[in-house]
Amino acid sequence: MDSEERLRGGGRRWRLSRRASWAVAASLAGCLAFVVTLLPPDAPEGVRPAPGAVGQAMTAVTAGAPAALPGLAALIADREEHLRRQPRDARAWAVLGAAYVEQGRGTFDAGNYPKAERALRASLEVRPRGNARALEGMAALAGARRDFRAARAWARAALRVDGARWTAYPLLVDACTGLGDHEGAGRALERLLELRPAASVRARTAAGVHRDRGRYEDAAAVLSDAAAGARTPAERAALLERAGQLAWERGEPEAALRHFAEAVRVDPDQRAARAGQGRALAALGREKRAVRAYRAALAGRPAPRYALELGELYESLGLEHAAREQYDVVREGVRAAAEGGADEGLVLGRFEADHGDPAAAVRRLRAQWRRQPGVEVADALGWALHRAGRGREALWFAARATDPERGAGARGAEHLYHRGMIEKALGRSGAARRHLTEALRTNPYFSPLHAPAARAALAALGEPPVRPVPRFARGPARA
Repeated sequence: MDSEERLRGGGRRWRLSRRASWAVAASLAGCLAFVVTLLPPDAPEGVRPAPGAVGQAMTAVTAGAPAALPGLAALIADREEHLRRQPRDARAWAVLGAAYVEQGRGTFDAGNYPKAERALRASLEVRPRGNARALEGMAALAGARRDFRAARAWARAALRVDGARWTAYPLLVDACTGLGDHEGAGRALERLLELRPAASVRARTAAGVHRDRGRYEDAAAVLSDAAAGARTPAERAALLERAGQLAWERGEPEAALRHFAEAVRVDPDQRAARAGQGRALAALGREKRAVRAYRAALAGRPAPRYALELGELYESLGLEHAAREQYDVVREGVRAAAEGGADEGLVLGRFEADHGDPAAAVRRLRAQWRRQPGVEVADALGWALHRAGRGREALWFAARATDPERGAGARGAEHLYHRGMIEKALGRSGAARRHLTEALRTNPYFSPLHAPAARAALAALGEPPVRPVPRFARGPARA
């Protein structure tokens, strides 16, 4: 049964309930974040794109198919040369802008984003009306910068020009998710499914449906089938990375490592898979190899979130100096991203809550919440409030981040851990015991620092008290 058949039952079009629509949308938004997979900026200069690489990259930036960096770099060079001869080609400017967005997303180099914006605005100047491609590119750029309000506005503008343009809908889903706009994300998702998107997007969507309904085996099967039928190595690697992340979320580091390793074998520059290898290897007690995997993921332009993960791994091993060096990388990465107009405030807020100034984290994350009232920000703000000693307010945000009705989808182990620790601090032992147990059942390895803390907290809480059985429940007394 292929992905489409899994989404249709008895020949009827499968429809999402409001709650299911949001759960799927949240998962889909995460899945679609890696539309294009790229090589790092320090790739050997002697490497030349294979024949047809420009055409393959063109497909990637116009139809959502993954591409490797040599082809993407060749496309950028090709469009720039073309535009020197024909500067009034609106489509070429839009393609160039979209290519720069994907290059920035894949290499974590936000310096590409101003270049993308200049190209996309040039396209809109040449063709100010009916330019859906450039409007969609602006939506992708705003999403990459985590400006979800602008991304939603640009995506809607593109769809007003061409309502059947399915490539704009994943951008709209992602933007609505970041804003906590549950109903908007659900509507966009339903319309996307009606338009029959590309096979890889459809497969990832089906996997998200099964994941959020707790049918992890079905989700894994959909991803496996899609990876087997992938048309390019980059597309296969992206699907394998997603399968690895699914296994990691289930607390299966061995299976996750197999998927991540295969993704790296297919595309050695799949950075998300290399970071995934680091997580899985650390969970399996192979710390030296985990450090090497993280360092490979951080080569070139480091991603702040991966630097934070490596710093916490070092800290869990008692390597305080190495941890501090990585935390400096986090700060520098956030600063560099800001120079390119990208917002890494969520990562910085998480870092400050655990390793810096919790009060500063609260201020930063409150500003994030005003701009991006989604699940991830709710979780981070709740935890920062807890760390700053404001437990009652913290619990409101933690509950929101773990409530499926509020868009939490599949409840992540770290979110459950945060809620459980907040409840423990407030003296709500029963709820704390329940959420900490669920966190460790979901993924016993979710963090090298926080998973041991969760086990210690559970041990401190002890077993739940045994309540005496009421007399009337014991049956009649014997004569």
